[in-house]
Amino acid sequence: MPKIVIDPVTRIEGHLRIEAQVDGGTVTQAWSAGTMFRGIEIILRGRDPREAWIWTQRICGVCTMVHALASVRAVENALGIEIPDNARIVRNLIAGTQTVQDHIIHFYHLHALDWVDITLALKADPAATSRLASSLSDWPLSSATYFKGIQDRVRGLVDRGQLSLFTSGYWGHPDYRLPPEANLMAVAHYIEALELQREFIRVHAVLGSKNPHLQTFLVGGMSTAMDPVEPMAVINAERIDFIRSRFNDTLQFVTKVYIPDVIAVAGFYRDWFGRGEGTGNFLCYGDYPLGSINDPARYFFPRGAIFDRDLSRLHEVAPENVTEYVTHSWYDYAEGNGAAVHPFNGETNPRYTGPNPPYTFLNTDQKYSWLKAPRYLDRPMEVGPLARMLVAYVSGHERVRQLVDGALTQLDAPATALFSTLGRTAARALETQLIMEQLPVWLDELHMNLGRGDLRTFTPGMWDPDNWPRNTRGFGHMEAPRGALGHWVEIEDRAIKNYQAVVPTTWNGCPRDAKGQPGPYEASLPGTPLARPEQPVEILRTIHSFDPCLACSVHVVDARGGKPVVRRKGG
Repeated sequence: MPKIVIDPVTRIEGHLRIEAQVDGGTVTQAWSAGTMFRGIEIILRGRDPREAWIWTQRICGVCTMVHALASVRAVENALGIEIPDNARIVRNLIAGTQTVQDHIIHFYHLHALDWVDITLALKADPAATSRLASSLSDWPLSSATYFKGIQDRVRGLVDRGQLSLFTSGYWGHPDYRLPPEANLMAVAHYIEALELQREFIRVHAVLGSKNPHLQTFLVGGMSTAMDPVEPMAVINAERIDFIRSRFNDTLQFVTKVYIPDVIAVAGFYRDWFGRGEGTGNFLCYGDYPLGSINDPARYFFPRGAIFDRDLSRLHEVAPENVTEYVTHSWYDYAEGNGAAVHPFNGETNPRYTGPNPPYTFLNTDQKYSWLKAPRYLDRPMEVGPLARMLVAYVSGHERVRQLVDGALTQLDAPATALFSTLGRTAARALETQLIMEQLPVWLDELHMNLGRGDLRTFTPGMWDPDNWPRNTRGFGHMEAPRGALGHWVEIEDRAIKNYQAVVPTTWNGCPRDAKGQPGPYEASLPGTPLARPEQPVEILRTIHSFDPCLACSVHVVDARGGKPVVRRKGG
C-alpha cells in the first residue's frame, strides 16, 4: 500500500509530520510525529520556583500566557497560596482574551483555507456575494462595492505574482466546494479578522504590559496596579472603558461574521460531520474559577471526562490519574520505556533514534516522535474546545446547551455530528461566542470591586522562602485555547527539583503507547478519502481542526530541512 508523508504540516505553530498509509484512495493508518525536542524542563531544574512562569511562558509565542498561568498556579498549589479576587478576575480576563483571539486566528488564518479556494474568489459576482453575506447577518461590511474592492485587491496580488502565504495552496483541488461568492466573502472576512485580532489583543497590552509574553503575573497574584481614579494606574476607569469597547467590537464580529461563516462553510461540507472522529474520549480540567482555584465546582468551564462517546455520563477527573508513556517517543525512562509514569515522577531524558537524515520514512514500529504519549486512566484523550463544550454540555451548563442545540438545529445535524472534523471547528466557534459573552461580565465584576475600594491584587504571605516547607509538590492547570494544560512542580530546598508540563498538543498529537493505542490525531485519520493523494487537503482539514501547536510540545529542529514536502512510498 502507498504511504504518504506531509512534513512539515503548515499553517500551524511548530513542526509536525504526518505519515499515512493509503489503500484505494482512503487512509487506513496514520502516525503523528513531532520533529522538535522541548527542553524547558531541564532548563528549570535548580531555579527559583517564583520565576518558573517567566521561563515556561517562552515555551510558545502563540499561546503566550497560558504556560505562565499554569506555572504560577502550580507553585501556588505547592505553597498553599490563595490569590485575591481581583487577581483571579484579571487572570480570567487575560485567559479569555487569549482564547478568543486564538480561535479567530485559527479559523480565518490557519483552517479556513482547507475549505476556501482563494483563486475562485476572482470569479465571483460582487453583487451576488453581497446578497449572500446579507442573508447571513446584518454585518455592515457587506455591500457589492466593498466586495468588489476586496476582489480587486486579490486580483492585484495574483497579477503581480505576490500571493505570499497563499502561494502553496492546493488551489483547484476537486474537493473545494464553495461557490465563488462564498470564497470571496471568506477572503474579505480573512482580511477583517486580521485587523480585528490586532485591535482585540491590545487588552493584553493593558492587563499584561505587553503581548506576547505578558509581564504582570506573580506567584501570589498579579502585579497589575488598580485605582479607579488614578490616571497612572494600569487599571482605572478609562482603561476599563477601553477594554469594554474592544469586547463590544469583537462580540459583534463573532456573532455576525465568525459564527455565520462557520455555519455557511459547514453547509457545503456536511459529510465532514461524519469524518475525523478520533478516540471518542474527552478530557477537560475545567477553568475560569468563579471563586477559589481549589473549588472546581465553581469553574465557569466544568471539569470532567467523557469515555467512548457516551454523553449520558460525566466522569470525575483527578490529576493523579494522568500518566505518560515514551514507548514510541525519543526519550528513556529509568524504569523502562514500557512504563506509564505520572508527571510528578516524570523524566526528560532525550534519546534520538530516528532517521538520519530526517526526511526518510520513520520506523513507526519503534520510536518516532519527540512527543510523549499522555494517558488518563490509561486511555488516550482528546482535549480542546470540543472536549470543553461536550463536558459542559453533559454537565448541564445552560448557555452551552443553548448554543450547541441551536447550532445543531440550524445545521439539521444530530448530536453525533460533534464527534468529527467539523464538530471541532463548530465547537471552537461556539466557545468563542460563549467566552466573548462572559468577558464583559468579568470586567463589570472587576469594576464593582474597585468601586467598593477593593484594590488588592497580591497575597504576600508565602512569597518569603523562609516560610516554605523543605519539600513540596504542586499541580497547576488551565484550559488553554487548544485544551487541557497541566504543569507539575516539585520544590526542594527553595529550588525546583523537577518540573513537567503536559500540554494540549501532546495529548492530541501523541504517538502510540505501550499498548499500541493511537493518539487523537492518529485515530482521526483512518477512513479519510483522498481525491488526490499528492494533494492531501483532506488530511490537513482534520489535523488543522485540532489547531496543532507543536512549539508547546517539542522544541529543537534540524535546520537542514525547511521545505514542505509530500512524499509517496509504494505503488
